[in-house]
Amino acid sequence: MQAYSSLKDQYTQQLISIKKTHTLISMLRLILVCIAILCFYFYITTQAFSVLFIGLASLVIFTFVLTWHKRKSTEMLLKQTLIDINTNEIDFLQNKNLSFEDGSEYNDISHPYTFDLDIYGKNSLFQHLNRTATHIGKTYLANSLQSVLPNTIIANKQAAIQELSDKFVWRQEILAHAQIANDTKTVYTKLLDWSLGPKSKVSLALQIFSIASPIGLYILLITSLFAESGIYLNIAEGLFLVNLIVIGTQLKTIKHELVQADKIESIILQYSLILEKIESEQFQSPYLQDLKEKLIFSNTNASTQLNSLSKHFARVQTVQNAVGSLLMNGFFLYHIHSLHGLLKWKAEYAHKLAKWTTVVGEIEMLNSYANLSYNNPGFIYPELNSEYTIQLTDTGHPLIDAAKRVNNNVTFKEGSFIILTGSNMSGKSTFLRTLGVNMVLAGTGAPICALSATIHPLPVIVSMRLSDSLSDNESYFFAEVKRLKQLMRTLDSQTCFILLDEILRGTNSDDKRSGTIEVIKKIITKQGIGIIATHDLEVCNTTAEYPDQLSNKCFEVEIVEDELVFDYKLREGICKNKSATFLMKKMGVI
Repeated sequence: MQAYSSLKDQYTQQLISIKKTHTLISMLRLILVCIAILCFYFYITTQAFSVLFIGLASLVIFTFVLTWHKRKSTEMLLKQTLIDINTNEIDFLQNKNLSFEDGSEYNDISHPYTFDLDIYGKNSLFQHLNRTATHIGKTYLANSLQSVLPNTIIANKQAAIQELSDKFVWRQEILAHAQIANDTKTVYTKLLDWSLGPKSKVSLALQIFSIASPIGLYILLITSLFAESGIYLNIAEGLFLVNLIVIGTQLKTIKHELVQADKIESIILQYSLILEKIESEQFQSPYLQDLKEKLIFSNTNASTQLNSLSKHFARVQTVQNAVGSLLMNGFFLYHIHSLHGLLKWKAEYAHKLAKWTTVVGEIEMLNSYANLSYNNPGFIYPELNSEYTIQLTDTGHPLIDAAKRVNNNVTFKEGSFIILTGSNMSGKSTFLRTLGVNMVLAGTGAPICALSATIHPLPVIVSMRLSDSLSDNESYFFAEVKRLKQLMRTLDSQTCFILLDEILRGTNSDDKRSGTIEVIKKIITKQGIGIIATHDLEVCNTTAEYPDQLSNKCFEVEIVEDELVFDYKLREGICKNKSATFLMKKMGVI
């Protein structure tokens, strides 16, 4: 937290300094405008060329000052964004505020685990992880939490995330530019649709005319100043109208090429600045080096070309300014040249646009995991194996505050399955989620909450918190049976890590017991690995039939000085103590 506070103070001081300069520049702009107006007034009244020269000089200086002012405005926005980023991190670490997008739009109750493990939504894993601001970045992060990667890719991503965790200033600058871009799914989709759209070009004849006509117009105007006849001015006026007619024939093409999105040129500019930071950074891990190499094409950098695209769009979009467009095209055929530049860029580089923006998405995703690592130095990157072994030492739920977190040890081997018992509130469901969330993180290459770990990353299937589906006229019980069917079908083709919490709650106790036992038997027959939580102690007797595969573990509760005490520590054996009757008596229910 000290690093974030220090950075916040540093950026705040820089912002104060920039604001002072910005104010002085604003005053200078006003002074220059006033000087120009006064000089032009005195020139009209006195015809003194020296005064006119001063007025023109002040306008020239004004254009440079205007650029300076815009640059300082941009710097102010960047510094303020960085201040906000560090403020959010401080609030997050102090448990004051969780201001990051929660990814609730990615929730899918039919997914094998995302709904049950609270991967998306309020206070979800995604919301704690999310340090993305572009649509593509958010999408990459969300998708990365939905499946497990091969071991080789996981190892490469682990190295990349470890490297990025130390580059927290660089990561924040990436995030700042992404936040300033403020793009959306709609904007991103329109931009990609444009890049994949048909390619066209301005005809050679029109290119020649767009150069020759303005030159001819200038010659006619200059000639008319010295000629006694007004014919040159009349011809110039006619050519001005011809230019407007020509641009009118191209308006449909121009509007077709415009991405109908607000501030598209600004969004693309921020993308280019993100890519520029990636291109200029030195990476050691092969995964990051490969991403960086994707930004080189035909001896040019992606950032340079996106910067150029931003300028092309800015020029073409000025066609929407009616008065400006009238003058620029009447005198210069400006938008013919702008259209030509945009279409030429599209023909040469548009097919690379999707690839370049996906690099932004991947970097934002990796930065989110790197931020998790940086904020939690005690988290570790698990060793990987291909022997169906999962061994976690001092593992806890990564979203629970370290001061309140209770860690446990657990080991799974090929074909091993745990039957977990314990009273209500003893920690069974939290432990299942602890295992599930850490397995999901391990499958992405991210660090996990444990002192040490060796993991065979496996697909995760969970049945903990299914819901009735009114739209499908589907009861909770039927939804649960469908999830179990999905589980069995998946186990036919691959080994999975399974987490079941009090299954078959929609039937009577005898049916539930026998059904649960049969599900356990079928899972171990199919070599499934995992854990099932149950209140039915008779289910635990199944371990006698399969001692090499099944084991009993529990969470106990104690009654101390007429109070329930939970230590949330995993123990061997079957739960002995009960809390429901005691709690109801204590609260006067019975």
